[in-house]
Amino acid sequence: QLQVVESGGGLVQPGGSLRLSCAASGDSFTEYAISWFRQAPGKEREGVSCVSKNGERVHYIGPVKGRFTISRDNAKNTVYLQMNDLEPEDTAVYFCAAVRRPGIAPCTYSRVDYWGKGTLVTVSA
Repeated sequence: QLQVVESGGGLVQPGGSLRLSCAASGDSFTEYAISWFRQAPGKEREGVSCVSKNGERVHYIGPVKGRFTISRDNAKNTVYLQMNDLEPEDTAVYFCAAVRRPGIAPCTYSRVDYWGKGTLVTVSA
């Protein structure tokens, strides 16, 4: 099993930045692609960004392209989500997820094996 724990959420003003961390323990970290999801109040959970097992391939959904950057440090068993130029629409609980078999894609927002409990990001003046 792999345990993943998110941290780094908080309250930030529009235009500000936060860096989320997803720290993993247990199983071999490099066996998993990692994805970030978010769930805003009253909305369904959506995939935001993902990174391949070796960190070389990444994906972003349209609304966060150019503002968010995902990276992973396999030596530290950690994935990061750097979020810049935050907007009120980015307010959500952000979840980290581990995917052992993403299929033909380097990473995916489906086939999740393990979820974290989430960290709240609030963007407000």
